[in-house]
Amino acid sequence: MRRLILSLLGSVAFALAANAQSEKIIKVLPHFLDAKGRTSVTPSLFDRDAYQQMLRENPSKRSGLRFDVQWKASYFPALTLRLEAKGGQGREPTRIVLEQAVKPGTFSQWAHLPLTGEQYAKFGELISWRALLLDGTNVVAEQKSFLW
Repeated sequence: MRRLILSLLGSVAFALAANAQSEKIIKVLPHFLDAKGRTSVTPSLFDRDAYQQMLRENPSKRSGLRFDVQWKASYFPALTLRLEAKGGQGREPTRIVLEQAVKPGTFSQWAHLPLTGEQYAKFGELISWRALLLDGTNVVAEQKSFLW
């Protein structure tokens, strides 16, 4: 009888631990966009990184910024992905909030949050960011940059 109770308690603890890790923001990649709205000219990751470096060094060739967010959640009917970013326009600090409704699933998914046009021009240079998965007003998962 004691063994049965211990094995049941172990199963419940394992299930709770598995559930706690199932909602998370895996990766956030801020990418500059060129005049045509591209992050790269080829599908190669090496070429993408080289192109991003060129855009970093040449602000006049940028048309915006896109945050590519990889996330995973499965136990909620609907969630909101919120990205908060801090920037700087000269000496003036700027702040922006981008949101997108997402549908949870059993596998990880990607969401793309663009910052373009006049919003991007007013935002200036990116300093830090924070990504949140929200169930209403409750934070389900969070990832932030080093300087947040």
